[in-house]
Amino acid sequence: MNILDKAKNYVEILFKDKLSSVYFYHNFIHTAYTVNKAEEIMKNTPVSEEDQEKVLVALWFHDTGYIECAKNHEERGVEIMKDFLNKENYPPSYIDDIEKLILATKITHEPQGLLEKIVKDADFSHFAGHDYSDISDALRKEWELTNVKCFSNEEWNSGNLDMLKNRHTFYTDYAKENWEPLKKKNIKKIEKKLEKEEVKKEDKKDNSEGKKEKEKSDRSVDTLFRVTLNNHTRLSDIADSKANILLSVNAIIISVCLSVLVPKLDAPKNAHLILPSFILLLSSVFTIIFAILSTKPNVTKTTFTPQDIVNRKVNLLFFGNFHQMMFDDYHNAMKDLIKDRDYIYDSMVKDLYYLGKVLDRKYKLLSITYKIFMAGIIISVLSFGAAFLSL
Repeated sequence: MNILDKAKNYVEILFKDKLSSVYFYHNFIHTAYTVNKAEEIMKNTPVSEEDQEKVLVALWFHDTGYIECAKNHEERGVEIMKDFLNKENYPPSYIDDIEKLILATKITHEPQGLLEKIVKDADFSHFAGHDYSDISDALRKEWELTNVKCFSNEEWNSGNLDMLKNRHTFYTDYAKENWEPLKKKNIKKIEKKLEKEEVKKEDKKDNSEGKKEKEKSDRSVDTLFRVTLNNHTRLSDIADSKANILLSVNAIIISVCLSVLVPKLDAPKNAHLILPSFILLLSSVFTIIFAILSTKPNVTKTTFTPQDIVNRKVNLLFFGNFHQMMFDDYHNAMKDLIKDRDYIYDSMVKDLYYLGKVLDRKYKLLSITYKIFMAGIIISVLSFGAAFLSL
C-alpha cells in the first residue's frame, strides 16, 4: 500500500473515531473533496510525481486538527502528520515540505510557489461548486453548533458575498480558467438572495418573538436534514465506488486465470499449480459475490391498512410504502403531510433511520469483501511460493 492510501485510511479512521459530529463541513467528506480537486488541478498542471504526493498528503492532513479544536487546527494537523510520517520513516526534509503546505491552507496566508497555490485553490474549490449553497449551509450550521457565531440570513449572505468578491482569489492557471467563471455564477446567486431578503425586509410586518424563534428553529432543522441526507448519499456513493473497484479487479484476475493459467494445468508438469490457482480463483469469486451483495439494492417493503395511513403510521416519503397506494389516496395523504410540519419531520426521521440501516449493511459487507480479497491474495501468493519450493 503506498503512502497516499495509508494517509487516506489513517485520516478516515481518525475522523470516524475522534471527530465530533457537529463538524458538518470540516470532516472526511470535505477532505476527500479537496484531494480530488487537487488531483484535478495537477492533471492539467506540470508537477513532478514527488510534488504531487506531497500536495495530496498535506491535504489529507490539513484539517485533522479539528479532532481537538478549531482554533490553530493547522498547527495541530502538522503534529498529527509528523507523527504519522515519522512512523513511516520519511526524511525530515520531506516532512518539512508538507508542513509548509498544510500551514499554507490558513485563510490569511498568501501562497508562495506552485504547490502552495495548488493546495490553496483545492481547499477553496467549493467556491466554484454547483452545490456551494448546501456546503455553505453546512459551514453555517457547524459554526452555530460550535458556538463560533449565529448569523441571520442577511448577515450570512453578505459575509459570503464579501468573501467571494473581495477576499478570495484563485491562484493556479487551471483554477482561474475553469473555476473562476463558476465562482462568479455563485456570486450572482448570493446577490439574488440578498435582493430577495431586502424585499422581504421592506414588506415584513412585526412578528412576535415566539414566531421568530420558531422560524429560526425550523430553518436549523431543515438545514440539519438536508446536510445529513446529503452526507448519507455521499457515503453510499463512496461505498459503491469501492465495491465497483473490487468487482473490476477480480473480474480481470478471473479472466486472466481462465484464459492463461487454467488451460496449462492439465499438463503433468504443472500439477503443483492446481491448488494455488484454485485458491486464487475461489477468493476472487467470493470477493465478487460480496461486492455484488454490498451494492445490491435492499428495499424494505411493508404492508399497511387504510387506517394506518389515517393514523400516520406510514412513511409517505418512502416509495416502498406509497407504491402500493392508489394515486387519489396518496394525493390526499400528501396534502395532510404538507400541512403538518411535525408530520413532515417524523417522516424525515424515519427516512434517515432506514437509510442509515442500509448504509450499515453496505459498509459491513464491504469490510468483509476487502478482508476476503486481502486474505485471498496473501494465501494465493504463499501457495504459489510453496508450490514452486516443493519442486
